[in-house]
Amino acid sequence: MTDVLIVGAGPVGLTMAAELARYGVAVRLIDRSPHPTETSKALVVWSRTLELMDRMGCTEAFLAAGLQARGASIRSGGTVLGSPRFEDIASPYNFALMIPQRDTERLLAAQLHALGVEVEREVELASFAGSDGHVEARLRHPDGLEEVILTPWLIGCDGAHSTVRHGLGVAFRGSAQGDDWLLADVRLEGPGTPPPDEIATYLHRDGPFVVFPIPGGRARVVATRGPTDLAHPRPDPTLDDVQALVGQRASGFRVSDPVWLTNFRINERKVDAYRHGRVFLAGDAAHIHSPAGGQGMNTGMQDAINLAWKLALVVRGEAAAVLLDSYSPERSAVGDMVLRNAERLTDMATLSHPAAQTARNLALRFLLGLHAVRDRMATQMSEIEIAYAGSPLSIGPGAGARWDPEHDAGSPPGAGGAPRFLLYAADAERGSALAARFPTLLDPTPRTPPDASALFVVRPDGYVGLSAIGSAWDEADRYLQSIAKADG
Repeated sequence: MTDVLIVGAGPVGLTMAAELARYGVAVRLIDRSPHPTETSKALVVWSRTLELMDRMGCTEAFLAAGLQARGASIRSGGTVLGSPRFEDIASPYNFALMIPQRDTERLLAAQLHALGVEVEREVELASFAGSDGHVEARLRHPDGLEEVILTPWLIGCDGAHSTVRHGLGVAFRGSAQGDDWLLADVRLEGPGTPPPDEIATYLHRDGPFVVFPIPGGRARVVATRGPTDLAHPRPDPTLDDVQALVGQRASGFRVSDPVWLTNFRINERKVDAYRHGRVFLAGDAAHIHSPAGGQGMNTGMQDAINLAWKLALVVRGEAAAVLLDSYSPERSAVGDMVLRNAERLTDMATLSHPAAQTARNLALRFLLGLHAVRDRMATQMSEIEIAYAGSPLSIGPGAGARWDPEHDAGSPPGAGGAPRFLLYAADAERGSALAARFPTLLDPTPRTPPDASALFVVRPDGYVGLSAIGSAWDEADRYLQSIAKADG
């Protein structure tokens, strides 16, 4: 019996499958590719994603495989306009973890294997049709044989060209940016090489040039190459092309030993809704955007974590299906925000008018000289400020905000087993009584709140669901009842 069929075994699909399997949900994860990603692709795992990985139990493996970038620099010519640092990010993981996507997939697949689930490769979703009680999916195997399965839930984690999204017939609204971009994974050496724990952006009149450190002494170089000519596509870049851009836009260091040279275009697109009945979209199947800020993979993995605990509670019969109605509004709002921020960063970096470039550089030099601005930039990139204030699951002042991991003294809530809400209340006796009323939703052990006069119900994904002042036991009861009550 398959409770959930997941299409696409990239980082988002692997995260989704691992979380659902951890909660005891029977999953199948299929992917039409014969092998995992072999290139570096998405490179950055940010602070909030690492915090959420604590619940999955795989953070340590990622830290061992990755490189911790401690800051960034923004330069123009020989001038450093500013150097945002990550050390002051209010997270146990106050850095950007640089790790190639092939390693991210390898580690997530190992986590999934430990839970008894394997990726079914060269298995393609040929078609699907939904009804009130299930989804009928037709799968095509590598030998050409077709299999028809019934599954209560289908999740499309199958990327920008998603078969699931196309099958739903939903619009993927947005546009393509007008420039070609170069990507090169190379070694850097010589004078002017940026520090190996820094993301370095060079602003130039012809366009930006960005260097991302990669474990193993390599670096990712990304730069604009000029307007796209769809009638005459550019050939893949050569090492000489990359070296020429270094000489023009950066500080003259040498590049060598390329392992990946390619061109790409930036697309910025998003669906209006992430849920359509018994079918869900997550990651690039729902939203794609500029790589500026390195938010794409993180946003998709957080889509998966958001949906997984809700779907697990519903599949296990421990919450009403109405709980799933919160997934699309919560994550769609985050997707809108990430799109806006990435678009602004890209537009700022690709200004072409000389006067606008001069004004931008002067403004950046002033603003990045302010500690508060540097901290704000680092915090935004880390994603620790993502919140669900407008969610139907957020009740009370400050509800929807991330629950500070420091309140748990190193013991992350919901670290294993079934997904459970956590109660933070000073009256442990009444808290235990409330937990006894909702044993399938609420952890049996109340926690001490950071403020003795407050009561909090924290979601399994570490966000505040209910926030109340004083003796708010009736509010807490109604809140949990709204999630647990029978449909209809």
